[in-house]
Amino acid sequence: MPRIRPSKTRRNAELALLALSLAVVAAYSATIEANMLQTVTLDFWVPTASLAAVFFALHMVIRFRAPYADPALVPAVALLNGIGVGFLRRLDLADVAPAERLSFPVFAGTGGRQLAWTLGAVVLAAGLLILVRDHRSVSRYAYTLGLAGIVLVMIPAALPRAYSEINGAKLWIRVGQFSIQPGEFAKLALLSFFAYYLVRKREVLSLASRRFLGIDFPRGRDLGPVVGVWMLSLLVLVFEKDLGTSLLYFGMFVVTLYIATERVSWLIIGLVLFFGGASLAYFLGSTIGGPFANFYQRAAIWLDPFARAYDEGYQLVQGLLGLGTGGLFGAGPGGGQPDKVPEVHNDFIFAGIGEEVGLFGLSALLVIYLLIVERGLRAGLAVRDSFGKLLAGGLAFTLGLQVFVIVGGVTGLIPLTGQTTPFLSAGGSSLMANWLLIAMLLRISDAAGQPITGSASARPAGAPARPPAQLHGAPTEVIKP
Repeated sequence: MPRIRPSKTRRNAELALLALSLAVVAAYSATIEANMLQTVTLDFWVPTASLAAVFFALHMVIRFRAPYADPALVPAVALLNGIGVGFLRRLDLADVAPAERLSFPVFAGTGGRQLAWTLGAVVLAAGLLILVRDHRSVSRYAYTLGLAGIVLVMIPAALPRAYSEINGAKLWIRVGQFSIQPGEFAKLALLSFFAYYLVRKREVLSLASRRFLGIDFPRGRDLGPVVGVWMLSLLVLVFEKDLGTSLLYFGMFVVTLYIATERVSWLIIGLVLFFGGASLAYFLGSTIGGPFANFYQRAAIWLDPFARAYDEGYQLVQGLLGLGTGGLFGAGPGGGQPDKVPEVHNDFIFAGIGEEVGLFGLSALLVIYLLIVERGLRAGLAVRDSFGKLLAGGLAFTLGLQVFVIVGGVTGLIPLTGQTTPFLSAGGSSLMANWLLIAMLLRISDAAGQPITGSASARPAGAPARPPAQLHGAPTEVIKP
């Protein structure tokens, strides 16, 4: 059969969008300096230029190693990452006396460290694109990744509080000045295992035992995996004292299960199990305390933060006041007082930025997150193997769920969590893990965009010569979108 004309790689479109994103970041940085220094120094462009060099290098890797990857993912993430670096430098300037701000080094403080972490994260993402030339090869190590994910989740819970707890949540491994949040990497490992497991078991999990209110519910014997992950999420909630991480792990499994089986009943069962477990933890925290006391305290603050406005609820109240002060258009970059909010560089960066860019600016940021999630789901719909569909769908949903969890906590929609805002908050663990997530979506979207030739399907660049079915645990049946 004649070869079909290959589709365009759209790498030039990616480059143009990347240049536009960096132009917005440069304008944001210049506005911060104009408001905080009353002038724009010649150094304002240095962080933006550093980011431009890093992202351009990643663009070149994509151009040669994943030429058919989605062109909108990297520019959207680069915009978020650049705004995060600029805002963290703005917080550094706020901590310095006004007379000393002009002499404050460009690469110093939290902003300088975030710039360095960005370099490491992008290099890690580029390395994944170079080493993993076919996303289906990840399924070979599914059980190893699943075990590694569980170990990474449980390490902080097993460590003493002095080596794992920050702000009441045991999510860290701390050694001196160095700290890492292993749960950020665990979600990627667990998602790979979930996708592999559900591809192999989806026919069994799709069986229905009875129909109720027009919905087919699964057999009781098939509830084991959901109950197991539910118990794991409750252990995280109790021993690591963090609702966000618990909701993230359980939510990404249930949604991946729904994508695999297309049964709404799994979503209903998941919601009932999670809210039932959270309600039970709240009740036990109010009666017996112990490991449930931290969750009860956070839930009580969420129910009425102004009742403890100068005590436990101070952080949430200040964040809400900052969002209210910002109004529709905000005080302008560098014109607000986000440093009044505790942990604004980490948990509450969304509230700090909201004070200065207003509701319209925050809505734009949320639209960018929505765009990233949508492009990830599109890659899952377009790729031609079941493992890639589930993995891309799970990765995209996990990123969206993490944004919902942190934004919901900051705005008072749900109790506060220990999650970070992807690509905006300070911290190397979250930044590296989320850039790895984007790299895997790029790899899957590259496989989905490969032009179809006269054969049944085009083999992704660098894929093994043998058929995909010979890869361990990589079935080739297609899930209908």
